[in-house]
Amino acid sequence: MNDVALAAKVSTATVSHVLNGTRVVHPDTVRAVEAAIAKVGYTPNILARSLARSASSTIGVAIAAVSNHYFSGTVHAIEAECSRLGLAMLFVDTHDDPAQELRAIKTLHQRRVDGILFAPAADPERRALKYLQEANVPTVLVDRLMSTDFDQVGVENVASTAQMVAHLVGHGHRRIGFVSGAPELSTSMERLQGYRDALAQAGLPWDASLVREGQSTIGPAREAVKALLALPEPPTAIVSANNLMTIGVVSAIREAGLDIPDAVAVVGFDDFDWAEYFEPRLTVMAQPVQDIGLRAMKLLNKRIKAPDGPRQTVRLAPTFMVRRSCGCA
Repeated sequence: MNDVALAAKVSTATVSHVLNGTRVVHPDTVRAVEAAIAKVGYTPNILARSLARSASSTIGVAIAAVSNHYFSGTVHAIEAECSRLGLAMLFVDTHDDPAQELRAIKTLHQRRVDGILFAPAADPERRALKYLQEANVPTVLVDRLMSTDFDQVGVENVASTAQMVAHLVGHGHRRIGFVSGAPELSTSMERLQGYRDALAQAGLPWDASLVREGQSTIGPAREAVKALLALPEPPTAIVSANNLMTIGVVSAIREAGLDIPDAVAVVGFDDFDWAEYFEPRLTVMAQPVQDIGLRAMKLLNKRIKAPDGPRQTVRLAPTFMVRRSCGCA
């Protein structure tokens, strides 16, 4: 900055004002400073500036967006809002692994990010959440609403899952299987509750043999459906609790040589790009992934500016996309 000031024949304070926009500077002076910056090749030291300001203008994102396609739209919306706000984004894929996500959270914190957007994995010990709380890091939980000690943004899961089950009941199904996600996830528990609520509302008995854990991914979901189809009285319809498991569900049914939806109807939570191009086209509950990312980023920006305000939980409504896999024409 001293070199720039000497070349432009101004004070270092004026150079700082031009760089940071902290005071109105005469246009001729601005042009002189900009020419001097180009001449000496000056690059601001962002790290030093963040240390001085106790703010880095950087947001950390810890989400399993590479391993789970569902999150990619959310991350895209977060990135767009960061860009609009003039913030940088540091992204770390947690791979939905508790040990990996704890390392990711610690890495982001050590890099002095101003706040973190976080989709917690299924960790019974909740180590990453405890770390964030103890370190007092401004944090917003995304999709998986695990603790009211944090701001959090996700969808309404119970009534929306019940709506999918009720739709199958309306098609005449009485034995409806359910492939649940990883049991420690809030989304898994809420969607299972929606399944139970719908059975009760329809006057159908609870049958534990019709519920199998798919661990929120393809392979275990495939095995779960194989177990359901091997029952003495297999289900005539199956509800999948997330997008990856829906792929496993469809795969297992096809491997068994059964037709969808004539032999087994299928509905799933989460829409994805190719759901409409499956044969048959998949009936799903579509989450507003872009809105989730945008609302989460806005909430985090607000939390960074006002760390001590009351925490908020935002629930957005998903959309039921009725196609053919449920039995509709």
